[in-house]
Amino acid sequence: MDTTGPVIRVLSYNVHGLGDDRDALAEVVRTLAPDVVLVQEAPRRFRWRTRCADMAHAFGMLYGAGGEPSLGNVILTNHRVRVHDAWCLRYPLTPGRHMRGAAFAACSVEGVPFVAAVSHLATDGTERPAQGRLLKAAMAGVSEPLVLGCDLNDDPGSETWTALAHGLTDAGDEGGAPTFPAWNAKRRLDAIMVDPRATIRRFSVVDSENVRRASDHLPILCDMSVPVIT
Repeated sequence: MDTTGPVIRVLSYNVHGLGDDRDALAEVVRTLAPDVVLVQEAPRRFRWRTRCADMAHAFGMLYGAGGEPSLGNVILTNHRVRVHDAWCLRYPLTPGRHMRGAAFAACSVEGVPFVAAVSHLATDGTERPAQGRLLKAAMAGVSEPLVLGCDLNDDPGSETWTALAHGLTDAGDEGGAPTFPAWNAKRRLDAIMVDPRATIRRFSVVDSENVRRASDHLPILCDMSVPVIT
């Protein structure tokens, strides 16, 4: 039996390798006050641990999972969320392409368990479907309610988007606005997908002057009730 549990605020954000206005980026995240941040294009190479810790500190968050092992996908949480376990997934490398992966964290809030996942799929259309299938298979092994934040580098209705969304709720399905590029968004490349047992309370694509200085993607925000499974 499922009952309505605590509400958590989830932010999914491609931070563009921290290559834009970092002060604006930190202000955006702090103002939105998320419980969980699912970050794409976070530090993944030289001194990645220190740089991820610095990013978390700037956001007022704690490092939870990811970084170099997940090829730049990172999960951050606030003090309200406990991280009990973490693991990573790497997609096969196509020679000459950019290696990519995913990060997972088994979490709880107010004693109610859930799993957070984040990934950033290939820009190359021949790689994306296989990466999507690997990510879907990895998520299928999770029994707890799951929330995925993903830069799919693809559009709703595509093979990859449809496959990942199957069995999940696309939080922005009823009115997801474009997320890329931030300064003149025309494509909806970013998604938050949640366990259908969860209740979506709010979804929005965030836009402001600071947001447009902070990254080349607009962040997406979802308030969801984590189900208590008994």
